[in-house]
Amino acid sequence: MHSVSDTRSRGLLKEHLRPFGNVIDVEPKVALKAAVEYLVRAQEQHADAGMGSYHLVHGWGASYPETTGYAIPSLLASAKFLEWPMLEEPAIKAAEWLLKIQQPDGGWQGGRVGEGRPSIVFNTAQVIRGMLAVHAHTSDERFLIAARKAALWIASAQDPDGAWRACNFLGVARVYDTYVDAPLLRVHAITGDALLKEAAERNLQWVLTQQQANGWFANCDNTVRHNDRPISHTIAYTIDGLLECDHLLERPELVSAAAKASRELLQQFLPNGTLHGRYNAQWIGSEYPLMTGCAQLAITWSTLFQRTGEEPFRDGAIKMTEALKTVQHASLVGPLEQRGAMPGSYPLWGRYEKFAFPNWATKYFIDALLAVERIKK
Repeated sequence: MHSVSDTRSRGLLKEHLRPFGNVIDVEPKVALKAAVEYLVRAQEQHADAGMGSYHLVHGWGASYPETTGYAIPSLLASAKFLEWPMLEEPAIKAAEWLLKIQQPDGGWQGGRVGEGRPSIVFNTAQVIRGMLAVHAHTSDERFLIAARKAALWIASAQDPDGAWRACNFLGVARVYDTYVDAPLLRVHAITGDALLKEAAERNLQWVLTQQQANGWFANCDNTVRHNDRPISHTIAYTIDGLLECDHLLERPELVSAAAKASRELLQQFLPNGTLHGRYNAQWIGSEYPLMTGCAQLAITWSTLFQRTGEEPFRDGAIKMTEALKTVQHASLVGPLEQRGAMPGSYPLWGRYEKFAFPNWATKYFIDALLAVERIKK
Protein backbone atom coordinates (compact mmCIF):
# COMPACT_ATOMS: atom_id res chain seq x y z
CA MET A 1 0.00 0.00 0.00
CA HIS A 2 1.31 3.47 -0.88
CA SER A 3 1.32 6.26 1.68
CA VAL A 4 -0.44 9.58 1.16
CA SER A 5 2.91 11.20 0.39
CA ASP A 6 3.62 8.52 -2.24
CA THR A 7 0.25 9.20 -3.84
CA ARG A 8 1.02 12.91 -3.97
CA SER A 9 4.40 12.17 -5.52
CA ARG A 10 2.70 10.09 -8.22
CA GLY A 11 0.42 13.04 -8.89
CA LEU A 12 3.39 15.31 -9.46
CA LEU A 13 4.30 13.43 -12.60
CA LYS A 14 1.02 14.35 -14.26
CA GLU A 15 0.31 17.68 -12.61
CA HIS A 16 3.64 19.48 -12.66
CA LEU A 17 6.05 17.84 -15.08
CA ARG A 18 5.89 18.54 -18.78
CA PRO A 19 7.96 17.26 -21.67
CA PHE A 20 10.95 19.50 -22.19
CA GLY A 21 9.48 21.09 -25.31
CA ASN A 22 9.02 20.65 -29.02
CA VAL A 23 11.91 18.95 -30.78
CA ILE A 24 14.38 21.53 -32.05
CA ASP A 25 15.94 20.65 -35.39
CA VAL A 26 19.54 21.37 -34.46
CA GLU A 27 22.44 19.49 -35.97
CA PRO A 28 24.40 17.59 -33.31
CA LYS A 29 27.61 19.42 -34.21
CA VAL A 30 25.90 22.79 -33.76
CA ALA A 31 24.58 21.85 -30.32
CA LEU A 32 27.94 20.33 -29.40
CA LYS A 33 29.89 23.39 -30.49
CA ALA A 34 27.67 25.71 -28.45
CA ALA A 35 28.04 23.50 -25.37
CA VAL A 36 31.81 23.29 -25.70
CA GLU A 37 32.02 27.06 -26.07
CA TYR A 38 30.27 27.39 -22.71
CA LEU A 39 32.91 25.23 -21.02
CA VAL A 40 35.69 27.28 -22.61
CA ARG A 41 33.93 30.47 -21.51
CA ALA A 42 33.67 29.03 -18.00
CA GLN A 43 37.44 28.60 -17.97
CA GLU A 44 38.19 32.05 -19.34
CA GLN A 45 36.46 33.82 -16.42
CA HIS A 46 39.17 33.00 -13.90
CA ALA A 47 42.81 33.80 -13.28
CA ASP A 48 43.40 30.07 -12.86
CA ALA A 49 42.61 27.56 -15.61
CA GLY A 50 39.75 25.85 -13.81
CA MET A 51 36.09 25.98 -14.72
CA GLY A 52 33.33 27.62 -12.75
CA SER A 53 29.61 27.88 -13.47
CA TYR A 54 27.34 30.78 -14.32
CA HIS A 55 24.49 31.85 -12.03
CA LEU A 56 21.84 34.31 -13.21
CA VAL A 57 22.02 36.29 -9.96
CA HIS A 58 25.56 35.80 -8.66
CA GLY A 59 27.47 35.58 -11.94
CA TRP A 60 30.47 33.27 -12.35
CA GLY A 61 31.42 31.04 -9.44
CA ALA A 62 34.91 29.91 -8.45
CA SER A 63 36.68 27.07 -10.24
CA TYR A 64 35.65 23.55 -9.31
CA PRO A 65 38.57 21.08 -9.49
CA GLU A 66 36.39 17.95 -9.61
CA THR A 67 34.25 19.00 -12.56
CA THR A 68 37.17 20.65 -14.33
CA GLY A 69 38.89 17.26 -14.15
CA TYR A 70 36.18 15.28 -15.83
CA ALA A 71 35.43 18.02 -18.35
CA ILE A 72 38.88 17.47 -19.85
CA PRO A 73 38.03 14.18 -21.62
CA SER A 74 34.88 15.82 -23.01
CA LEU A 75 36.89 18.68 -24.49
CA LEU A 76 39.41 16.31 -26.08
CA ALA A 77 36.69 14.06 -27.50
CA SER A 78 34.88 17.11 -28.89
CA ALA A 79 38.09 18.38 -30.48
CA LYS A 80 38.33 15.13 -32.39
CA PHE A 81 34.65 14.87 -33.34
CA LEU A 82 34.38 18.51 -34.42
CA GLU A 83 37.83 18.48 -36.04
CA TRP A 84 38.57 21.53 -33.91
CA PRO A 85 42.11 21.14 -32.53
CA MET A 86 41.93 24.51 -30.74
CA LEU A 87 39.94 22.72 -28.01
CA GLU A 88 43.06 20.83 -27.01
CA GLU A 89 44.57 23.98 -25.51
CA PRO A 90 41.95 24.61 -22.79
CA ALA A 91 41.95 20.91 -21.91
CA ILE A 92 45.72 20.84 -21.40
CA LYS A 93 45.68 24.18 -19.56
CA ALA A 94 43.09 22.78 -17.15
CA ALA A 95 45.22 19.70 -16.55
CA GLU A 96 48.34 21.79 -15.91
CA TRP A 97 46.41 23.82 -13.33
CA LEU A 98 45.14 20.67 -11.62
CA LEU A 99 48.71 19.40 -11.36
CA LYS A 100 49.63 22.57 -9.47
CA ILE A 101 46.85 22.21 -6.90
CA GLN A 102 47.21 18.49 -6.19
CA GLN A 103 47.46 18.12 -2.41
CA PRO A 104 50.50 16.55 -0.69
CA ASP A 105 48.53 13.40 0.16
CA GLY A 106 47.85 12.86 -3.54
CA GLY A 107 44.21 13.92 -3.52
CA TRP A 108 42.35 16.95 -4.77
CA GLN A 109 40.20 19.13 -2.58
CA GLY A 110 36.47 18.89 -2.30
CA GLY A 111 34.27 21.80 -3.32
CA ARG A 112 35.40 24.94 -5.09
CA VAL A 113 38.70 26.78 -4.98
CA GLY A 114 38.98 29.02 -1.94
CA GLU A 115 36.84 26.86 0.33
CA GLY A 116 39.86 25.22 1.97
CA ARG A 117 38.45 21.71 1.95
CA PRO A 118 40.56 18.54 2.37
CA SER A 119 41.11 15.85 -0.23
CA ILE A 120 37.93 13.97 -1.09
CA VAL A 121 37.85 10.49 -2.64
CA PHE A 122 35.09 11.08 -5.17
CA ASN A 123 36.39 14.45 -6.36
CA THR A 124 39.92 13.11 -6.65
CA ALA A 125 38.79 10.22 -8.83
CA GLN A 126 37.17 12.62 -11.28
CA VAL A 127 40.38 14.61 -11.61
CA ILE A 128 42.15 11.32 -12.35
CA ARG A 129 39.92 11.04 -15.42
CA GLY A 130 41.35 14.30 -16.70
CA MET A 131 44.92 13.32 -15.88
CA LEU A 132 44.61 10.05 -17.79
CA ALA A 133 42.97 11.72 -20.80
CA VAL A 134 45.76 14.27 -21.13
CA HIS A 135 48.42 11.63 -20.57
CA ALA A 136 46.92 9.57 -23.40
CA HIS A 137 46.82 12.67 -25.60
CA THR A 138 50.30 14.03 -24.88
CA SER A 139 52.29 11.08 -23.47
CA ASP A 140 53.49 13.47 -20.76
CA GLU A 141 54.37 11.25 -17.79
CA ARG A 142 53.64 13.97 -15.25
CA PHE A 143 49.92 13.39 -15.67
CA LEU A 144 50.20 9.64 -15.19
CA ILE A 145 52.40 10.11 -12.11
CA ALA A 146 49.78 12.45 -10.61
CA ALA A 147 46.98 10.01 -11.45
CA ARG A 148 48.82 7.09 -9.85
CA LYS A 149 49.62 9.06 -6.69
CA ALA A 150 45.95 10.03 -6.40
CA ALA A 151 44.71 6.50 -7.04
CA LEU A 152 47.03 5.05 -4.39
CA TRP A 153 45.76 7.61 -1.88
CA ILE A 154 42.15 6.64 -2.67
CA ALA A 155 42.93 2.95 -2.15
CA SER A 156 44.64 3.70 1.16
CA ALA A 157 41.54 5.54 2.42
CA GLN A 158 39.15 2.63 1.82
CA ASP A 159 37.26 0.98 4.69
CA PRO A 160 37.49 -2.81 5.20
CA ASP A 161 33.99 -3.42 3.80
CA GLY A 162 34.94 -1.75 0.50
CA ALA A 163 33.16 1.56 1.01
CA TRP A 164 34.75 4.99 1.51
CA ARG A 165 33.63 7.11 4.44
CA ALA A 166 36.14 9.20 6.41
CA CYS A 167 37.79 10.79 3.36
CA ASN A 168 34.61 11.19 1.36
CA PHE A 169 31.84 13.76 1.09
CA LEU A 170 29.65 13.86 4.23
CA GLY A 171 31.74 11.08 5.81
CA VAL A 172 29.22 8.43 4.70
CA ALA A 173 29.33 5.46 2.33
CA ARG A 174 27.64 5.98 -1.04
CA VAL A 175 27.05 3.64 -3.98
CA TYR A 176 27.89 6.29 -6.56
CA ASP A 177 31.52 5.56 -5.76
CA THR A 178 31.28 3.08 -8.63
CA TYR A 179 32.31 6.24 -10.46
CA VAL A 180 35.49 6.13 -8.36
CA ASP A 181 36.14 2.46 -9.09
CA ALA A 182 36.44 2.99 -12.84
CA PRO A 183 39.36 5.49 -12.67
CA LEU A 184 41.13 3.14 -10.25
CA LEU A 185 40.77 0.32 -12.75
CA ARG A 186 42.03 2.54 -15.56
CA VAL A 187 45.15 3.44 -13.61
CA HIS A 188 45.64 -0.24 -12.79
CA ALA A 189 45.44 -1.13 -16.49
CA ILE A 190 48.39 1.18 -17.15
CA THR A 191 50.54 0.71 -14.05
CA GLY A 192 49.66 -2.82 -12.95
CA ASP A 193 49.17 -1.74 -9.30
CA ALA A 194 47.18 -4.72 -8.05
CA LEU A 195 45.83 -2.99 -4.97
CA LEU A 196 43.93 -0.52 -7.17
CA LYS A 197 42.02 -3.33 -8.85
CA GLU A 198 41.42 -4.98 -5.49
CA ALA A 199 40.04 -1.73 -4.04
CA ALA A 200 37.68 -1.25 -6.97
CA GLU A 201 36.42 -4.84 -6.78
CA ARG A 202 35.81 -4.56 -3.02
CA ASN A 203 33.74 -1.46 -3.50
CA LEU A 204 31.75 -2.98 -6.36
CA GLN A 205 30.86 -5.96 -4.19
CA TRP A 206 29.67 -3.62 -1.45
CA VAL A 207 27.59 -1.60 -3.94
CA LEU A 208 25.80 -4.72 -5.20
CA THR A 209 24.66 -5.45 -1.63
CA GLN A 210 22.88 -2.09 -1.61
CA GLN A 211 20.62 -2.79 -4.59
CA GLN A 212 17.00 -3.79 -4.03
CA ALA A 213 15.17 -6.42 -6.07
CA ASN A 214 13.48 -3.66 -8.10
CA GLY A 215 16.83 -2.13 -9.07
CA TRP A 216 16.80 0.86 -6.69
CA PHE A 217 20.01 1.59 -4.80
CA ALA A 218 20.14 2.43 -1.10
CA ASN A 219 22.74 4.96 0.06
CA CYS A 220 22.74 6.77 -3.25
CA ASP A 221 22.04 10.43 -2.52
CA ASN A 222 24.58 13.22 -2.02
CA THR A 223 22.76 14.34 1.12
CA VAL A 224 21.88 12.66 4.40
CA ARG A 225 18.43 14.20 4.72
CA HIS A 226 17.12 12.94 1.37
CA ASN A 227 18.95 9.64 1.16
CA ASP A 228 15.58 7.86 0.96
CA ARG A 229 14.99 9.49 -2.44
CA PRO A 230 18.26 10.11 -4.26
CA ILE A 231 18.66 12.48 -7.19
CA SER A 232 18.87 11.19 -10.74
CA HIS A 233 22.40 12.63 -10.95
CA THR A 234 23.81 10.23 -8.34
CA ILE A 235 21.66 7.34 -9.54
CA ALA A 236 23.17 7.85 -12.99
CA TYR A 237 26.69 8.09 -11.56
CA THR A 238 26.11 4.67 -9.98
CA ILE A 239 24.81 3.13 -13.19
CA ASP A 240 27.54 4.66 -15.35
CA GLY A 241 30.25 3.49 -12.97
CA LEU A 242 28.92 -0.07 -13.07
CA LEU A 243 28.94 -0.08 -16.86
CA GLU A 244 32.42 1.41 -17.10
CA CYS A 245 33.75 -1.14 -14.63
CA ASP A 246 32.13 -3.97 -16.58
CA HIS A 247 33.93 -2.74 -19.69
CA LEU A 248 37.20 -3.05 -17.79
CA LEU A 249 36.48 -6.21 -15.79
CA GLU A 250 33.92 -8.07 -17.96
CA ARG A 251 31.58 -8.88 -15.07
CA PRO A 252 28.02 -9.61 -16.31
CA GLU A 253 26.54 -8.96 -12.86
CA LEU A 254 27.56 -5.31 -13.17
CA VAL A 255 25.66 -4.88 -16.44
CA SER A 256 22.70 -6.68 -14.94
CA ALA A 257 22.62 -4.33 -11.94
CA ALA A 258 22.94 -1.27 -14.17
CA ALA A 259 20.25 -2.47 -16.57
CA LYS A 260 17.78 -3.25 -13.78
CA ALA A 261 17.87 0.32 -12.47
CA SER A 262 18.00 1.83 -15.95
CA ARG A 263 14.89 0.04 -17.19
CA GLU A 264 12.82 1.50 -14.36
CA LEU A 265 13.72 5.04 -15.37
CA LEU A 266 13.46 4.32 -19.07
CA GLN A 267 9.93 2.97 -18.65
CA GLN A 268 8.93 6.25 -17.01
CA PHE A 269 10.68 8.48 -19.52
CA LEU A 270 9.53 6.99 -22.82
CA PRO A 271 5.77 7.60 -22.37
CA ASN A 272 6.09 10.86 -20.43
CA GLY A 273 9.00 12.61 -22.16
CA THR A 274 10.49 13.70 -18.86
CA LEU A 275 11.76 12.44 -15.52
CA HIS A 276 11.64 13.58 -11.93
CA GLY A 277 14.68 14.83 -10.08
CA ARG A 278 14.40 12.30 -7.22
CA TYR A 279 13.17 8.71 -6.85
CA ASN A 280 12.29 6.78 -3.71
CA ALA A 281 12.62 3.04 -3.12
CA GLN A 282 9.41 2.34 -5.07
CA TRP A 283 10.66 4.44 -8.01
CA ILE A 284 8.07 7.10 -7.24
CA GLY A 285 9.40 10.48 -8.30
CA SER A 286 9.43 13.97 -6.84
CA GLU A 287 10.88 17.38 -7.75
CA TYR A 288 11.63 18.83 -11.15
CA PRO A 289 14.06 17.18 -13.59
CA LEU A 290 17.81 17.52 -13.14
CA MET A 291 19.49 18.18 -16.45
CA THR A 292 22.73 16.55 -15.32
CA GLY A 293 20.95 13.31 -14.45
CA CYS A 294 18.95 13.35 -17.68
CA ALA A 295 22.10 13.78 -19.78
CA GLN A 296 23.91 11.04 -17.85
CA LEU A 297 21.01 8.65 -18.41
CA ALA A 298 21.15 9.30 -22.15
CA ILE A 299 24.79 8.18 -21.96
CA THR A 300 24.08 5.06 -19.93
CA TRP A 301 21.11 4.10 -22.13
CA SER A 302 23.40 4.41 -25.16
CA THR A 303 25.91 2.12 -23.50
CA LEU A 304 23.25 -0.39 -22.49
CA PHE A 305 21.95 -0.53 -26.04
CA GLN A 306 25.46 -1.42 -27.17
CA ARG A 307 25.81 -4.07 -24.44
CA THR A 308 22.33 -5.63 -24.60
CA GLY A 309 20.97 -4.81 -28.05
CA GLU A 310 17.66 -3.76 -26.48
CA GLU A 311 16.08 -1.18 -28.81
CA PRO A 312 14.24 0.76 -26.07
CA PHE A 313 17.60 1.86 -24.69
CA ARG A 314 18.52 3.35 -28.07
CA ASP A 315 15.11 4.99 -28.34
CA GLY A 316 15.41 6.49 -24.88
CA ALA A 317 18.92 7.81 -25.47
CA ILE A 318 17.96 9.51 -28.73
CA LYS A 319 14.69 10.89 -27.35
CA MET A 320 16.39 12.24 -24.24
CA THR A 321 19.15 13.93 -26.21
CA GLU A 322 16.63 15.57 -28.51
CA ALA A 323 14.75 16.78 -25.43
CA LEU A 324 17.95 18.20 -23.94
CA LYS A 325 18.55 20.14 -27.15
CA THR A 326 15.31 22.03 -26.54
CA VAL A 327 16.53 23.01 -23.07
CA GLN A 328 19.89 24.11 -24.46
CA HIS A 329 18.08 26.10 -27.16
CA ALA A 330 16.23 27.99 -24.42
CA SER A 331 19.57 29.12 -23.01
CA LEU A 332 20.01 31.27 -26.11
CA VAL A 333 17.52 33.67 -24.53
CA GLY A 334 19.27 35.66 -21.83
CA PRO A 335 22.82 36.67 -20.95
CA LEU A 336 25.62 35.80 -23.34
CA GLU A 337 27.40 33.97 -20.53
CA GLN A 338 24.78 31.20 -20.45
CA ARG A 339 24.65 30.55 -24.19
CA GLY A 340 24.92 26.90 -25.10
CA ALA A 341 24.76 25.79 -21.47
CA MET A 342 22.54 23.30 -19.71
CA PRO A 343 20.75 24.55 -16.58
CA GLY A 344 20.79 22.67 -13.31
CA SER A 345 17.04 22.07 -13.32
CA TYR A 346 14.15 22.38 -15.74
CA PRO A 347 12.53 24.79 -15.21
CA LEU A 348 15.30 27.07 -13.97
CA TRP A 349 13.73 27.48 -10.53
CA GLY A 350 13.94 23.79 -9.69
CA ARG A 351 15.72 22.96 -6.43
CA TYR A 352 18.92 21.58 -7.91
CA GLU A 353 21.37 24.38 -8.82
CA LYS A 354 18.51 26.88 -8.97
CA PHE A 355 18.97 29.63 -11.61
CA ALA A 356 22.42 28.24 -12.43
CA PHE A 357 24.17 26.57 -15.35
CA PRO A 358 26.57 24.09 -13.72
CA ASN A 359 29.50 23.24 -15.94
CA TRP A 360 29.01 19.55 -15.18
CA ALA A 361 25.48 19.55 -16.64
CA THR A 362 26.91 20.89 -19.90
CA LYS A 363 29.80 18.40 -19.76
CA TYR A 364 27.36 15.49 -19.61
CA PHE A 365 25.23 16.99 -22.36
CA ILE A 366 28.36 16.99 -24.53
CA ASP A 367 29.02 13.36 -23.63
CA ALA A 368 25.39 12.46 -24.39
CA LEU A 369 25.57 14.04 -27.84
CA LEU A 370 28.74 12.10 -28.62
CA ALA A 371 27.31 8.84 -27.24
CA VAL A 372 24.13 9.06 -29.30
CA GLU A 373 26.11 9.70 -32.48
CA ARG A 374 27.68 6.27 -31.96
CA ILE A 375 24.35 4.42 -31.83
CA LYS A 376 22.29 6.17 -34.47
CA LYS A 377 21.02 3.90 -37.24
